[in-house]
Amino acid sequence: MTAAQADLQAEFLEMPEGLRIDRPHITDGAALWRIAKDSRTLDLNSSYSYLLWCRDFAGTSAVARTADGEPVAFVTGYIRPERPHTLLVWQVAVDAAQRGRGLAAALLDGLTRRIAERHELTSLETTISPGNTASERLFTSYAARHGADVEREVLFDTGHFPDGPHDPEVLYRIGPLSF
Repeated sequence: MTAAQADLQAEFLEMPEGLRIDRPHITDGAALWRIAKDSRTLDLNSSYSYLLWCRDFAGTSAVARTADGEPVAFVTGYIRPERPHTLLVWQVAVDAAQRGRGLAAALLDGLTRRIAERHELTSLETTISPGNTASERLFTSYAARHGADVEREVLFDTGHFPDGPHDPEVLYRIGPLSF
């Protein structure tokens, strides 16, 4: 990693003032569901799925909390069974009142650093629908901060989705990562 990359990485690892990174708890499921719903860009899963996510994938997910413990942003992910050194990021969402503070980037950096401390993590994957420029910027800037390449390919095209029109989902592969 170059000195410039280290400076950028250090800058983004800092959480905005008054917020802290934590693991999600089952009691956070409702807040995560609300934040996802209010985003108006994410595919909203059932509230039940957010409860399960907070229980079963807390180790590979992160939540940003206010001083009083209220979740205001989250990143959910899991280690791919077929690629055990790859974190797949499922969703990233930030409460509207907290946007524009670099919170999503700080959460993503903090989560991957935490996972890398316990697990050999060499790549990150996510899917992004075309036109979701906020997510495109988040993940391409993550790759730049970590000196990693980005490969893109359509993972699921429109015809894969059984519930009506859906934009394709483009797979972003980011790596190799080094921490």
